Amino acid sequence: MDFFVRHCKILCILIPSILFIAHNAYAKTASQVFEAVSSSIVIILALDANGDTKGLGSGVILSEGVVATNYHVIQEAKKVKVVHQGKEYLATLQHYDWDRDVCTLSVSGFRAPVVVIGDTNHLKIGAQVYAIGAPQGLELTLTEGIISSLRKVEGGHYIQTTAAISPGSSGGGLFDEQGHLLGLTSFYIAESQSLNFAVPIEWIKELPKRHIAEAKETESSLYWINKALLLEKNEDWPALVHHSLCWTKAKPEDAVSWFSLGFAYNKIGHVDNAIEAFSKALSLDSNYALAWHNIGVMYGLSEQNEKAIEAFLQELRVNPEESAGAWYGLGVAYRGLGQTQKSIEAFRESLRINPDDALAWSLLGFAYDTTHQTEKAINAFLQSLRINTDDSMVWHKLGNLYGISKQYGKAIEAFLQVLRIDPNDASAMYNLGLAYSLSGQKGQAMDVYKQLKNLNPEKANEFFEKAILP
Repeated sequence: MDFFVRHCKILCILIPSILFIAHNAYAKTASQVFEAVSSSIVIILALDANGDTKGLGSGVILSEGVVATNYHVIQEAKKVKVVHQGKEYLATLQHYDWDRDVCTLSVSGFRAPVVVIGDTNHLKIGAQVYAIGAPQGLELTLTEGIISSLRKVEGGHYIQTTAAISPGSSGGGLFDEQGHLLGLTSFYIAESQSLNFAVPIEWIKELPKRHIAEAKETESSLYWINKALLLEKNEDWPALVHHSLCWTKAKPEDAVSWFSLGFAYNKIGHVDNAIEAFSKALSLDSNYALAWHNIGVMYGLSEQNEKAIEAFLQELRVNPEESAGAWYGLGVAYRGLGQTQKSIEAFRESLRINPDDALAWSLLGFAYDTTHQTEKAINAFLQSLRINTDDSMVWHKLGNLYGISKQYGKAIEAFLQVLRIDPNDASAMYNLGLAYSLSGQKGQAMDVYKQLKNLNPEKANEFFEKAILP
């Protein structure tokens, strides 16, 4: 019995060790992966009618004479060349899928090692991966990282990875630790960390059956619009950026495609890129009211208030009937420039059209307060609170104005509303105590002092000296 138990213990120690050794024997190092697959990576040259290079990307050799890459790499090319180990080969388009941005090229007389096809259906977050391609035209460049997310989209998922992707990497390979091809590195979000994306290998496998239907479908602008609306509904902003970039390349004279790109860039916080895209939309259609509005908002966010005003005035020129948003934008921009009276006029015009805009009422109230029109400010804040009773900032400002006008009972009600929304607002509690004290309610003021001591001792001491001692 002792012999059996002793050997069981030995096995319990050995089995995990054996599994660990087996795993490490199966998983390759970065150098081993590179050595195994680098000869299956090519550079793709997109040439114009004169044979000049207008774009480049990467590609992966799937089988003899067949290379996979992203469709956007060769979309506008008049001629395509594949470069492998310094030698150039002419290539022709075999299959493509606009929606998924993948294609295969047929390369006559081209023989080279092919990749081993992997599977992403059981891919795990945190798995080690390697990206190999030609960023900036540098042949055979390897980066490594992990799978950081699998973003579900219609028909599959995008693979998000920390492995760096740069211009020229599009169409390169994303490989697992065994050197199996998981997908094609496709796009990245500039100025963002770790937002690099690959399309899954399954989309390459499905290319032949999707090719014909996809080619016909994407000739219609309705296809692009419907796809963009679906991505917007799902709030998949990186995918919308990618889709809109493909849309602008497929239909560069379509103002809506550029608007979609600007909208997508705005959603990921890339204001400068959004402005550039909206500007392109407006260069194609100067009467695009929604583009004028959105570029005005972007100018406002980047504190370019003069340009914001110009944009909102253009929106009013194009669409004077449905202009509450334009007037509101003008009010904000004038406020940013310190032109308070113009700001007041703009907010009032906005509220004439849309009297249920709580934010416009509150900003009008702040503008009135700046010009010391206390009664009008109070009325504007009350209108704002009629629509949104949980705006603690407006309640607080209203309480202050009531206090200034010595309406202490109403000030107390306002500060109690602030504390209803945020019981730990020390500033509101302090002002509530002052209102109690000024209205002669010393007992309530002392109660506030006791609560304030627990919440903010420093502010409590200040309150005691100002409201209790006198």
